[in-house]
Amino acid sequence: MQAWPDHILDEATLEEVMTRPDPALVADLAATPGDILVLGAAGKMGPTLCRLAKRADPARRVIAVARWSEPGLRARMEGWGIECLSADLMDRAALAALPDAPNVIFMAARKFGSSSQQELTWAMNVLLPNLVAERYAGSRIVFFSTGNIMPLVPVGSGGADEATEPSPAGDYAASCLGRERVFQHAGAARGTACFGIRLNYAIDLRYGVLHDVATKVFAGTPVPLRMGHANVIWQGDANAWTLRGLRHAGAACPIVNVTGPETLSIRWLAGQFAQRFGREASFVGEEAPDALLSNAGRAFQLFGYPRVPLLQLVDWVAGWVAQGGRALGKPTKFEVRDGRF
Repeated sequence: MQAWPDHILDEATLEEVMTRPDPALVADLAATPGDILVLGAAGKMGPTLCRLAKRADPARRVIAVARWSEPGLRARMEGWGIECLSADLMDRAALAALPDAPNVIFMAARKFGSSSQQELTWAMNVLLPNLVAERYAGSRIVFFSTGNIMPLVPVGSGGADEATEPSPAGDYAASCLGRERVFQHAGAARGTACFGIRLNYAIDLRYGVLHDVATKVFAGTPVPLRMGHANVIWQGDANAWTLRGLRHAGAACPIVNVTGPETLSIRWLAGQFAQRFGREASFVGEEAPDALLSNAGRAFQLFGYPRVPLLQLVDWVAGWVAQGGRALGKPTKFEVRDGRF
């Protein structure tokens, strides 16, 4: 059983812990040989996913593609042994010039600002996946989707599973459903081996639902309750399952919900942080009887349960926020109920 540190107080330790491979990941990667190409690798999850892949199989070529707007990120990733390439993926010529690879992780997407620049949202979330599916028609492709495409469900329902009919609200969710349909079409029309990760929500100590709630409690700011429940999963687990999805890619394009097993009460979570910070939590609004919730039973069947339990995440985030750890400044907006991001 993995022994986790009691506290994580610096980014070097955070990224080391987040990228520890387990035997299941090593075994599944061994069953999917060849280079791994990660498209859109400079976002919140991409750098640690690339490092995790490299640590799980140090001899394998891991290629990260991005525009590299964050200062120092490219050099840091190259220091981990990852090959970094610059490209605007919406440029057909740049996409064509990228190296071939039998394994592709597609992470490029647009969420925030999607309600104000709808045309860019649809281009990034639907047109670009189609270009990638054509360019890498002979590869295994694991792509990200989102639980936002699903309807709000009763809090006591156990969450929407993969058989639940999608009901996207807003351009972001609708375009992400479009992304799923594009890759499903690639499987049906060309036999491209695809696998979808319908994520809801990843947790890093620098961002995420836990970080959003913890920072509000620590600052004495009221915590919104209008989306009173959520699901979360450690980013290290989500990244590991994404890489392991390469083994399960196929022309049928299976898509699985990826999150933790708990229906997490935001009020309870705020109370947990209040205890750790030695202060009171305050709230605004009331819990609705429904929420954006995912049932990840199918993912648990494929990959097992998350390695990092919820209360460990709460302890880590509390320690991080209390000592002034860096925040990415990218709130999840988990409280949004109308799909406008």
